[in-house]
Amino acid sequence: MKAAWSNFRVVLVRPRNPLNIGAAARAMANFGLRELMVVAPHPPVWQETRSAVGAEEIIRSARAVDQLREAIGDQTWVVGTTSGSRRNLDRELIPLDQLDRWLPARARRGRVALLFGSEKTGLSNEEMSFCHALVRIPTAARCPSMNLGQAVAVCAYELARAGAVPTRPPATTTHQSDPANLQSIDHVFARAARVLAEVGYIKPKSRDATLIKLRRLLLDLGLTNNDVKILGGVLAQIEWKINKENSE
Repeated sequence: MKAAWSNFRVVLVRPRNPLNIGAAARAMANFGLRELMVVAPHPPVWQETRSAVGAEEIIRSARAVDQLREAIGDQTWVVGTTSGSRRNLDRELIPLDQLDRWLPARARRGRVALLFGSEKTGLSNEEMSFCHALVRIPTAARCPSMNLGQAVAVCAYELARAGAVPTRPPATTTHQSDPANLQSIDHVFARAARVLAEVGYIKPKSRDATLIKLRRLLLDLGLTNNDVKILGGVLAQIEWKINKENSE
C-alpha cells in the first residue's frame, strides 16, 4: 500500500482514561499518523488530557466531537477495530496484517478513519454499522481485548510496516568494512598455521589435510578487512607469548 493512496485519521470513541488518549497519540507520533479525533469523551477525561511526550502537536490539534458522524462524515472509508469475539458482526472481518491488501482494492485515493472503541465495551453494534470493514488484531482467545493505547500502537505499526504512512528511513551512516582479499586472508592463515603448529594442534601425519581444512574455514567465514586485522592481532599476540615463553 502506497502512502499516497490514503490519509488516515484515528478516531477514539468514548475513551474513558486520559492516559490512554495520551498513549494513543504517542503511538500515532511514533508511526507517522497525525490526525486524531475523539468522540464523546467524558469531560473530565478530555480536560485531563494535557500532553503526551513526543506527541504534543497531535494532542493540541486533536478535536473532540459529540457524534461519531461528525468524526467520519468526510472520510471515504471507515475501518473499525474489534477483538472479533462478538457473534454477528455482519461486516467483513480482516486480519490486521491484510489491511494493506484490502484498502487498495477499493480506492487508489481516499481518506480512511480507523475507529477504536471504549476501553470498557469496545465499539457498539451501531458504531460498527458505520464501518466498511472491521479489523481484528490477532490476540489470544483467553484475553482478546487490548488496552486502547496498545491497540492504536499495533495498528499504527502495521500501517507503517506496510508502507501506508511515511516513517524515518533506516540509518545509513554505519560503515561496513570491505571484504578481505585473498592476500590478507593468506597472511592470517600463515600465522594461524604457525601458532597451531607451536601448540601441537597440527600433527605431522595429518598436516596437509589440516591446513586445507583451515584455509577452507577462513574462506567460508567471509572475513572483512576489520575481521582480518582483529584476528591477525590476536594471533600475533599469541605467537609473541609462545615465543617469549620458549626463550625463557
